[in-house]
Amino acid sequence: MSTRIPFENLNNTRDLGGMVGAGGRRIPPGRLIRSGHLYFASEADVAKLEELVDVVVDFRTAGERSEKPDPELAFTEALHVPIFGKLTKGVTHEKEAHVKARLEISDPEAAIASMCATYESFVVGPVPLAGYRQFLDVLLEPHQHGVLWHCTAGKDRAGFAAIVIQWLLGVDEDAIREDYLATNGYLAAEVESLVEMLRNRTGEGGEASDEALRCLFTARVEYLDAALAAAVRTYGSFDGFLSQGLRVTAEERDRLRALYLQ
Repeated sequence: MSTRIPFENLNNTRDLGGMVGAGGRRIPPGRLIRSGHLYFASEADVAKLEELVDVVVDFRTAGERSEKPDPELAFTEALHVPIFGKLTKGVTHEKEAHVKARLEISDPEAAIASMCATYESFVVGPVPLAGYRQFLDVLLEPHQHGVLWHCTAGKDRAGFAAIVIQWLLGVDEDAIREDYLATNGYLAAEVESLVEMLRNRTGEGGEASDEALRCLFTARVEYLDAALAAAVRTYGSFDGFLSQGLRVTAEERDRLRALYLQ
């Protein structure tokens, strides 16, 4: 499982280093880093990020980036690679999206269905496919230090990107699932704070409605399974999604393993 990197104000920034891939080789530390947004990074956090990473890939929408811009990092390339072009309940984190989520989804089953549809779009939607392919193009280039990718919470868009690279590197599926779900432990306090904030802002609430929001704002195995099932339906398998949907060649897979396994 990925390891949380200790920062003062970044709770869900994690290093994939140490995960076991193809042939028993491991991802070296400090090369592949997943995260939530960097807006609240302290001065010390910024200094540590500047030491750790060469490239930051931001999967957020323009609205999310405008509300909570990343800090400028010296000697670090910042790339905007949006996975969605518009508000998406439970995934994008503009204020408007949060309020819509509270007002429009008050049933946990509806929330789960909405998130499953979002994860299906990761493997079939033209904008997500283009974004994840661009992300892989970044990884295919050699970097002296690490590549960090993030969305807002680091749960869905960044989480699925981690799944893609872990799968390409040959990480065991059980380890991929464990790492995906580990986000919930790092974000538990933030999720409860968000649920309370939206209840106060909208005047809407109740046990079912609050649980629906928790379904939107947490990682669940159903969401990952929805993406995997969509890959099977559309491409025959998740490997088929990688080769057909993301156009990853055998040579590119070998290059990624040469770059990120040792």
